[in-house]
Amino acid sequence: MGLTKSEIFTEKQNKLASMMKALAHPARIAIIQYLVKTEACICGDLVEELGLAQATISQHLKELKTAGLIQGTIEGTSVCYCIDPKVWNQYKTAFDTFFIAYENKKGCC
Repeated sequence: MGLTKSEIFTEKQNKLASMMKALAHPARIAIIQYLVKTEACICGDLVEELGLAQATISQHLKELKTAGLIQGTIEGTSVCYCIDPKVWNQYKTAFDTFFIAYENKKGCC
């Protein structure tokens, strides 16, 4: 049996791609920006803020939580979400390392 496509790439490349995929939707970017701004929220706040359906918000929150970027605590019938600082720092380090690697020394293009 052949290799899966992800097996031909390094662990770091696969991890970075996975991290980027978790953020690869404008609704998720908006959710993260709102959480950064407010430092915590309840899902209902996001529905009002973004104008998306509750089910849509919930699906994006699930993806962000699966990626580890956010964490949630149950408060009564609601879940309060916030940024996971440890994972946030891992993302920041990975992205910084990725973007800082390029320098346009020759003025190409």
